[in-house]
Amino acid sequence: MTVSNETRVQLDRFVRQLYVERMSGKKKIRKAMMLGVGLDSDGHKRLTTGPNFALVGGSRETHEQMTEKTIKINEKLKARGKQLETVSHEEFDDIAQEVGLKKIEPKQSRRG
Repeated sequence: MTVSNETRVQLDRFVRQLYVERMSGKKKIRKAMMLGVGLDSDGHKRLTTGPNFALVGGSRETHEQMTEKTIKINEKLKARGKQLETVSHEEFDDIAQEVGLKKIEPKQSRRG
């Protein structure tokens, strides 16, 4: 998958902003963002962004599903009077399950 120059510029600005804030000694501003990556493709390049999300790639169907889930998550956050930056991990997991996302636990390492 290739990333457009516009996407690179947006990400570069975001990284620079975080760096400047970090180096300036200002109080840490908590930021959060949902990132959706569609791993299937139908040959089209898709990018959808919002104030707290970026969705990249995927077939038309996959990209539409990611967009729908993201919108529903934001609606549920708003209904609870929360923002992505202020919701706990547990509450986010609950909201994600409510919109139909399933949490996949990492596989256990075979080291021993």
